Amino acid sequence: MSMRIACDLDGTVADMDAALQREAERLFGPDVDLRGIPGDRAESAEDVEGHLAPGSSGLGVGGAGVLSPREVRRLWEHVASIENFWMSLGEVEPGAIAQLATAARTHRWEVIFLTQRPASAGETTQVQSQRWLQSHGFELPSVMVMRGSRGKVAESLALDVVIDDRPENCLDVVSDSKARPVLIWRAGGTVPPHIAALPLEAVSSMAQALEYLESLMAARQRGDSLFGRLRKAFGKAP
Repeated sequence: MSMRIACDLDGTVADMDAALQREAERLFGPDVDLRGIPGDRAESAEDVEGHLAPGSSGLGVGGAGVLSPREVRRLWEHVASIENFWMSLGEVEPGAIAQLATAARTHRWEVIFLTQRPASAGETTQVQSQRWLQSHGFELPSVMVMRGSRGKVAESLALDVVIDDRPENCLDVVSDSKARPVLIWRAGGTVPPHIAALPLEAVSSMAQALEYLESLMAARQRGDSLFGRLRKAFGKAP
């Protein structure tokens, strides 16, 4: 029996942190640092603004490298103007996309990639994301550019597993669907107790997430085999 799997892009397999940091340095100089908060990621302008020092009006006012809300908006306007920005990202774990593609072919998984990326110049966000995935070894990728709860998407698509690097997205999956969330926790150290208490599987890398998926597949196959034997046995009963 196959599985239906969704995989987040930014922070899970695509290194948006490095790309956004690169563009911030081009605009504001080498002192800016968008990676100053371990475990957090800027996935939109609102995400970055959420970590700004209260009352900061520019670089150096709220501390070295702190951007003001105006500078954050300028950064995202700059990103939006870059031709095919989403095709310029690297992988968080080099080779992970190709490994996922191989596992999907081997086990006949149905995989869809989810993202909340804003638009940039050039191709649509969906097409840029598809071409990026293809360039890293995943042929014919399905990409959904979405808004709102990932749990509702998981429920509507009857997904079995959702892989994400954000605890809040995993909580959405738990709350709004029957899918099993797999949290890639790269913040370092152990997963905080309030997150570990959630009904999810926490791993430290995409490689570990693939190992977990294969263990789920093996368990399903054992269960199917047992069910088949029981059905056959009862079918022969008078």
